Amino acid sequence: MNTRVDEVLLAEPRGFCAGVDRAIEIVERALQRYGAPIYVRHEIVHNTYVVNDLKAKGAIFIEDLADVPPGATLVFSAHGVARSVRDEAAARGFQVFDATCPLVTKVHVEVAKLAKEGFEFIMIGHKGHPEVEGTMGQLSEGIYLVEDVADVAKVQPRGRKLAVVTQTTLSVDDAAQILAEVKRLFPHVREPKKQDICYATQNRQDAVKVMAPQVDIVIVVGSPTSSNSTRLRELAERLGTPAHMVDAADDLQAAWFDGRPRVGLTAGASAPDILVQQVIARLKALGATSVRRMAGVEETVHFPLPLGLGDRSMREFSASRS
Repeated sequence: MNTRVDEVLLAEPRGFCAGVDRAIEIVERALQRYGAPIYVRHEIVHNTYVVNDLKAKGAIFIEDLADVPPGATLVFSAHGVARSVRDEAAARGFQVFDATCPLVTKVHVEVAKLAKEGFEFIMIGHKGHPEVEGTMGQLSEGIYLVEDVADVAKVQPRGRKLAVVTQTTLSVDDAAQILAEVKRLFPHVREPKKQDICYATQNRQDAVKVMAPQVDIVIVVGSPTSSNSTRLRELAERLGTPAHMVDAADDLQAAWFDGRPRVGLTAGASAPDILVQQVIARLKALGATSVRRMAGVEETVHFPLPLGLGDRSMREFSASRS
């Protein structure tokens, strides 16, 4: 069997987005300013390498605020938290830095605003994902989760004022299908002015749509818990290209490349570039002589840091990685 890899096509864009960059920077700056330990509710982003790196620097990841000692510094993860978690942290007097992605915060603000106007909500997302728990947790009632088209018919809102919101890391195509069914069954539903699926999720999926037909196999760098990474793998497979997701270069199996010399490589929005470079090195060891970068969208989104971290309240983040 021929396991030789000839060419690697790099998706553009890939890897870290502005929200992930910001979240990691918040933890690192909190460690520098206040010293270890810094407590982080949930994995700051869904990537094993990033979490282990921050653990080594003194971050302690917890799920229950009962595990945080009095007077500690606490960071909320990029996925956001329910209102009850925010209230508990305030009541217990922690120093809190909120690393919630601003695009997730936008959804929370929209939910709070429309709830005051009497709206109920349909949320399109994956049950159990921390972002979904955080968004649904902005309200005590009146928000209904749908995971697929069939779920929409099960929604029984109490009134006619209904709005729809979306997890930011979904498959763009799946979300569009579910939204179409929501609009069919609830023609009066209010949609967001701008779709909730984040720019980075959209851009990485668009890049895979261009890349997958040009290659024999797609490798996605990302951790199993990463929703947006999983969607990239699923998208490639849906387009008819075999695809695998790897947490690290050691996960690559030579047998995957039997008769598949052209490899497409991308990374989820929470996967650091060092992992991509290690995968490229492994593919070169399997014979790759050409690494070619696709043309793609240049991301220029920047998010501010919370006040109180560092001398600057704003740090520019490049969402793309060279």
